[in-house]
Amino acid sequence: MAITVIVEGKNDRSKLRRLLDPEVNILCTFGTLNTTKLESLRKHVKNDEIYLFMDNDSSGKKIRGVLADTFADAHHMYTRKGYAGVEGTPDEYVIAQLEKAGLEEYILYPPVL
Repeated sequence: MAITVIVEGKNDRSKLRRLLDPEVNILCTFGTLNTTKLESLRKHVKNDEIYLFMDNDSSGKKIRGVLADTFADAHHMYTRKGYAGVEGTPDEYVIAQLEKAGLEEYILYPPVL
């Protein structure tokens, strides 16, 4: 089954792109959600397994709520309060969230130095 992760912005997408296999689709909401944007997301994801990874702030919570209504079967991943959103979350924590969501086979683990 295809996997799609939905994030808020392009920096969040860049962060995850470094850590996930290229076959994982990563889509952005670009902050605002309206009917047109939701319809576009729905078209792109088709029957994919959906993962939501939003910032832990009021905007991220609002976006997560709308997306959770639209994609009722979506899996939720969370970053901690205090981190500067998904993009500012340390790689180790993001990887832990991806593992917790069951996406181990798609993670591009950084080399151990």
